[in-house]
Amino acid sequence: MTMETIEIANLLDTLELSLCAAIEKRTLKNPIMVGIHTGGAWIAEEMHRRLAIKEPLALLDISFYRDDFSRVGVNPKVKPSRLPLSLEGRDIILVDDVFYTGRTIRAALNEIFDYGRPEQVLLAVLIERDGRQVPIRPDCVGSEMTLEAGYRVKLTGPEPLVCVMQNVGEPVNA
Repeated sequence: MTMETIEIANLLDTLELSLCAAIEKRTLKNPIMVGIHTGGAWIAEEMHRRLAIKEPLALLDISFYRDDFSRVGVNPKVKPSRLPLSLEGRDIILVDDVFYTGRTIRAALNEIFDYGRPEQVLLAVLIERDGRQVPIRPDCVGSEMTLEAGYRVKLTGPEPLVCVMQNVGEPVNA
């Protein structure tokens, strides 16, 4: 079995520094941090704590917004989204664990805009890997990587947070 553990502590530190710089540069005011279930929520919890965001952490389950929903159906582990009633005019920090094709983020943005038109959205991801399929790119990244065909990056957690790179189809035993 080919599996490599990726050190997360340094990635979290890099993401935190990148977020601090982007928040200052884009002058985000009283932002709402939104974590995408499940791995993005774990990363968002950590960043929310580190950055001392005042607003409660918001969570998003994009299951019903996926563009392949009609093919894959409802995930039996759908979790409720927990967002403020309105995001109109608010600064949003959207957080996910692994950015791959961009389709998860597209779905997340669709759901966010159903709650109102934010002032701006800052996208933060722990890992950006190659394979983009839609014209979306993260603003803040813990690490960028290029993977050989047949490999994926998977975050497990929440305690401890473990990130592994493995062949597709192999079970994660972390």
